[in-house]
Amino acid sequence: MLRNVGSNWVLTVLTVLVSYLLTPFVVHSLGREGYGTWTLVNAMTGYLGLVTLGVPMACMRFVAQHVSLKEWTKANQTIGTCAGLYLMLGGAALVIGGGLWVAFLFYDIPASYRADAYLAFGMMVLYVGLSFFSLLPEGIMFAHHDFVPRNLVRISGVLLRLGLTFALLRYRPSLSSLAAIQLIGLAFDFFTSLTIIRLRYTNLRIDLRLFDWATLRRVLSFSLFVLLMAAGARLSFETDALVIGSMLGVAFIPAYSFANSLVVYLVEFIVGIAAVVSPMATALSSQSRDEELQRMYLKWSKAALSITIAAGLFLIVLGPRFIGWWIGPEYEEPSGSVLLPLMLSCFVFLPARGVAVPILMGLGKARIPTITFLVAGVANLVMSALLARPYGLFGVAIGTAIPNAIFGLIVIAETCRELNLSMFSYGRYVLPRATVGALPMLALLVWFKAALGVSTFAGLATAGAAMVIVFGFIWVLFVYRDDPYVDVWSPIVRFRGWSRA
Repeated sequence: MLRNVGSNWVLTVLTVLVSYLLTPFVVHSLGREGYGTWTLVNAMTGYLGLVTLGVPMACMRFVAQHVSLKEWTKANQTIGTCAGLYLMLGGAALVIGGGLWVAFLFYDIPASYRADAYLAFGMMVLYVGLSFFSLLPEGIMFAHHDFVPRNLVRISGVLLRLGLTFALLRYRPSLSSLAAIQLIGLAFDFFTSLTIIRLRYTNLRIDLRLFDWATLRRVLSFSLFVLLMAAGARLSFETDALVIGSMLGVAFIPAYSFANSLVVYLVEFIVGIAAVVSPMATALSSQSRDEELQRMYLKWSKAALSITIAAGLFLIVLGPRFIGWWIGPEYEEPSGSVLLPLMLSCFVFLPARGVAVPILMGLGKARIPTITFLVAGVANLVMSALLARPYGLFGVAIGTAIPNAIFGLIVIAETCRELNLSMFSYGRYVLPRATVGALPMLALLVWFKAALGVSTFAGLATAGAAMVIVFGFIWVLFVYRDDPYVDVWSPIVRFRGWSRA
């Protein structure tokens, strides 16, 4: 399991690094208003992803269940049914996208970007509509716990987009060029993944003739809850750009977007755990291995919190200065006011989103997390809109942070209840040592900021490296010392023996 999670983390780290390279280049190529317009295009067309109705997770769950029991006929029937459903949903997305394109016309887009923005919007609608069917190979590979080959394909796609972005924007800096890169990357990802499936899984096939209405009803009955979950996620992390664009202007979007992107990449890093936990929870539940489920929940919750603390403290203390170096000093203060509330909420939100939610989804207990996430997303939209004008970007961030933190508490409690685990037992294992272990890291980062005044890349990198070293020592010697579920010493002893040999 650690190998699969690790491959997800490698992909996320590479994606973050590529984003850090590309974002300043894209901002300077398009200008602040151009980048804000591109962010707005992605925020609006991103809502088309909800048209999938949660089918990807439902497909993965049922295929994983059939594969674990070696029910190949039922697995193929599920795959064929989902393939037909993806085609229908992709067509629906194109139709709905036309309506969103009309709504996009009402935004105050700068005249110099207007024609290009309309073209890019149409291309992104096409991209989202075509991307639905490309989700099928990913679901099949995840159901087999084959995260490593799937992530190798996605890593190749990230590098392809990196090269194309530098090449095309130098030749033709435009929003439509960015949209064309997304379409090219999608085609590469789909056909490469499809080839791997045909070579690796001889018992499975994608055959539309196996479409089955009874299977469709079963998939949709579960996917409805996943749809609500996706809607809540979209409202929580993508709506803010729409609120800012309509109430403060597109020129204010980049400052929020830069800070929010750091948080979103941390979320994706933690969700790398979720992608593995969900099918594993399905398999363990199908085989009635309840104690292993409890152990997995506790172990990975503590890991998720530990990683969130390490990254979160750095972003809270030195994140604004990193943005000032990365994009420009004029963004340090406004982006910093966004980072603080968003990251504080993540200390509760991410262990829930990365571990508790996928376990509940894998168990088929989707009602509470999905409805709660949807309510949190709606609360985020309302609070952000109310706080935007009086408090600016900070008010929008507060409107996002509070609902997400409440969501995390509710979902953690619900998961404990489903696994017959008390909140006291959960808190006793996950919280105390991780919290105390964070204090030396916080002191170190504050020293780098206040005493040394780091602001250059070398200073920020040194602070980050020092924090990682301190993190490693504290977590090995204190946080995970004598841990009942994680043995950190055996790998160290084996490594020492190998190095001596």
